[in-house]
Amino acid sequence: MPRDLSTAVARFATLLRRSGLPVTLVEVTDAVRALDHLDIADRHELYLGLRAVFATRPEEFPVFDRCFEAFWRAAREAADDSGSIPMPSLDDQDGASLAGGQKREALALDSWGDGEEESESGDPLSVPLASESETLIAQDFSTFSADQLDELLKLTIKIARRLAHRISRRRKPVRRRGRVDLRRTLRANLTKGDLIDLRFRQRKRKKIRLVLLCDVSGSMDLYSRFLLQFLFALQSVFGRVETFTFSTRLTRITEYLRGRSYRQVLRRLTDVRDWSGGTRIGESLAQLNREWPHLVDRRTIVIVLSDGWDTGEPDLLATELLRIKRRAARVIWLNPLLGNPSYEPLTRGMAAALPLIDHFAPGHNLAALRDLAGKLSL
Repeated sequence: MPRDLSTAVARFATLLRRSGLPVTLVEVTDAVRALDHLDIADRHELYLGLRAVFATRPEEFPVFDRCFEAFWRAAREAADDSGSIPMPSLDDQDGASLAGGQKREALALDSWGDGEEESESGDPLSVPLASESETLIAQDFSTFSADQLDELLKLTIKIARRLAHRISRRRKPVRRRGRVDLRRTLRANLTKGDLIDLRFRQRKRKKIRLVLLCDVSGSMDLYSRFLLQFLFALQSVFGRVETFTFSTRLTRITEYLRGRSYRQVLRRLTDVRDWSGGTRIGESLAQLNREWPHLVDRRTIVIVLSDGWDTGEPDLLATELLRIKRRAARVIWLNPLLGNPSYEPLTRGMAAALPLIDHFAPGHNLAALRDLAGKLSL
């Protein structure tokens, strides 16, 4: 399959969602797999194959037809000698074509801050009821719309605070100050009638650094906005965090995330290039090892948030990830696709990375992010 086709399908799915179709990452994955069985040079066959995946009801066909006609204009041209087709330009909901990489990158961010005016003004966000919170926490990110970012922000910050607290929760023995360590006290007084020799403990705050690498390529469009919100919240409550985005190259966004509100952060992120493009995970990891090697040591937990779709060489990915693993305390990989029970990590990139990962977990909802608590300690 041409390397750019999976990205094109993911961006086409984003347009369908913006037009009202209930498209999730499961359908995107099925559509990419379907391309192996379709003649991509036959426009009608491509149309029928993708419609079978994305439009399951007759009333959805007109919406799909409009999106297909607008988005896949480039597919009318003949395939080149390598068998690939030109990357289609993503049209907005009014059908106006967006030409050029900068406009495509702007489109990837322009609707992310919708509905956040309340947060920007400094007013506290409303807190959902307990039952509503649990529903939101368990809901897949791919089913949320951009105007629901503010609903999730309060919950996201709450979960990030729990994670930060978990990191500094462990205690160490001390002589006279702190809480009584019951286990050590009992052990010290086993041969005595009374507990007269008390042992104490106090909070031990280990200086752990988190290095966060978030995939913002086209295949991650349905998840990036919510994962970046989580990274913003985590950086707001935890002191030692370095955050990067990657697609075809790595970009350090630690300073961009230091904003008063997430809406402000999104405005800053428009200066970052490389949104919604292809994915070269190995080259991005190589850039981390080359330009920021001092950020990863034995007190560093590296967290990669990616679906593992990679257009680069898997050998390079494995080599660079091994270099990180040898220096880091732990490597954690969160994959949104893992939230689908039928998912198997069969892509070349994911298969190359798996043997080098200490913890492989889903990253498709807030519940999965909350479950990180047990993994963020040394």
